[in-house]
Amino acid sequence: MSGKRKNKINRIRTFALSLVFIGFIIMYVGLYFRSYPVVMTIFMMLGFLSVIASTVVYFWIGMLSTDSVQVQCPNCNKVTKVLGRVDACMYCNEPLTLDKDLEGQPFDEKYNKKSYKKNS
Repeated sequence: MSGKRKNKINRIRTFALSLVFIGFIIMYVGLYFRSYPVVMTIFMMLGFLSVIASTVVYFWIGMLSTDSVQVQCPNCNKVTKVLGRVDACMYCNEPLTLDKDLEGQPFDEKYNKKSYKKNS
């Protein structure tokens, strides 16, 4: 797999945090259009919608996080949460799986897709 493996919960939380900052930047840009109230209002509303979207994403990942399986990482011995069939440790990025058939296989996110078929 190309790229660094990361825990799904942490990736979604990072996305939600970036939505907050993007919303603030959009609203800040809107301040440069004070002489054009309609344009300024559009920028303020877009920034506000970005912050609201962040709240929705945080709520959604919180609900997913409560349903995730907690396992102890064999590498760092910390308890971490696993979403899907394969995931990475939240702390050390060790590849983790709950499927015995995937143990020893190279880490790949395609194992989490419903279209992935086991080669039995």
